[in-house]
Amino acid sequence: MFLINGLEHDFLPASDRAIQFGDGCFTTARILNGEVCLPDAHILRLQHTCEKLLIPFIQWETLQREMRQLASTKVSGVLKVIISRGSGGRGYSSASCQHPTRILSVSDYPAHYARWRHDGITLALSPVRLGRNPMLAGLKHLNRLEQVLIRTHLEQTDADEALVLDSEGFITECCAANLLWRKGHDVFTPSLKQAGVNGIMRQFCLQQLAHSGFHVVEVSAREEALLSADEVVICNALMPVVPVRAYDRLCWSSRELFQFLAPLCEQTR
Repeated sequence: MFLINGLEHDFLPASDRAIQFGDGCFTTARILNGEVCLPDAHILRLQHTCEKLLIPFIQWETLQREMRQLASTKVSGVLKVIISRGSGGRGYSSASCQHPTRILSVSDYPAHYARWRHDGITLALSPVRLGRNPMLAGLKHLNRLEQVLIRTHLEQTDADEALVLDSEGFITECCAANLLWRKGHDVFTPSLKQAGVNGIMRQFCLQQLAHSGFHVVEVSAREEALLSADEVVICNALMPVVPVRAYDRLCWSSRELFQFLAPLCEQTR
């Protein structure tokens, strides 16, 4: 089901800048028992990204009402919200774009996440590296060609997710998740100042860890950093947190960090 500017249909003008230039942003939220998980965090993400991209979206109360409306139709599912700059003019100039487009959709919850949480997943190193751009780093904008290529290469392997480096060789994230690894009581996660997406669940996990016995460090680390890790987990707003059992020749059986985060991440409504 799609809701575009409040109307239930699935047609978008070819002139919309989401199509023309990928000019917009999005967020993807989990629906649990008919409610959006971490709704305020998702709205804040959209507001922050619209501000950074200079998209003049102001209909936040309407958007929140529509999010609640669509979520109420699902016991368990996925809500995706896209904000496009809308249509107007020709070329790159956005001067005549005064009416952003809001697009909401709901879909089924991915069935494989329960298995991932129970069994753990495997990672494979992606040959696709993320370009560095500090102006856009951390944002979930609509330009996702890098992730499309990462997923395409991943689907040619037996792995469940990809370990993704940036163009300088630093660990950044996975294809559709953020990454954390533990060594003793120290938890490391990649710095996202140059590339990557600062995911909603990453933010939530870091908030929980800040008030725990773990010590969190955001780092610029290379692939070798995983060699000494006691445990690796990945997270996103849907999973919400999943243990990694193997990467290349490395295997992990410890679930101390996962067992701390997992119950907290299930209480995010």
